[in-house]
Amino acid sequence: MRLVIARCRVDYVGRLTSHLPVARRLLLVKADGSVSIHADDRAYKPLNWMSPPCWLVETTADDDILWVVTNKAGEELRITIEEVEHDSSHELGIDPGLVKDGVEAHLQELLAEHVETLGAGYTLVRREYMTAIGPVDLLVRDADGASVAVEIKRRGEIDGVEQLTRYLELLNRDPLLAPVTGVFAAQQIKPQAKTLANDRGIRCLVLDYEALRGTESTEFRLF
Repeated sequence: MRLVIARCRVDYVGRLTSHLPVARRLLLVKADGSVSIHADDRAYKPLNWMSPPCWLVETTADDDILWVVTNKAGEELRITIEEVEHDSSHELGIDPGLVKDGVEAHLQELLAEHVETLGAGYTLVRREYMTAIGPVDLLVRDADGASVAVEIKRRGEIDGVEQLTRYLELLNRDPLLAPVTGVFAAQQIKPQAKTLANDRGIRCLVLDYEALRGTESTEFRLF
């Protein structure tokens, strides 16, 4: 991972255009090729970013450093750096992945047992299918035998969609699995996450925890 703290401005040119005026920001370049720009707020959310596969070319223009990050769709993230205050690289190694809480782990187990919840004719290949950046919750095959990666969350948010997107990009490089589609499954899915998933061709599935457990809800019972 490369960490750069710099005074910079950022322009994004693609399906939409956006501009960030000059300010001090943190630039992250990760081993998967992604580039993101962060301010000193907004928790984990970047101000702008480019997801892999993408390519960074660094040049100089006048007294500035210019980063041009391009993806396969031809969209560009142009970062003009006026002053670098810090620039360092760190080898983090392979992350063991997020440890699921009790509900998420149980949801994964239940969905693996009842894989037909995903659709008629679905079959389980394996749970925790390992990739270079962590395990996919479930790898399954649909009724036509095509590979499907399933990411399971208790609450479905944008970061979960981004996580599944990264898994799909890696899995689709494997000729024995490709083409691989995705299912984002959660008890609740936020509208923004659903919009992003639909835009990326990822199917969303709302899970009924009680139904998967095989128990009836008592929410509307008097006794």
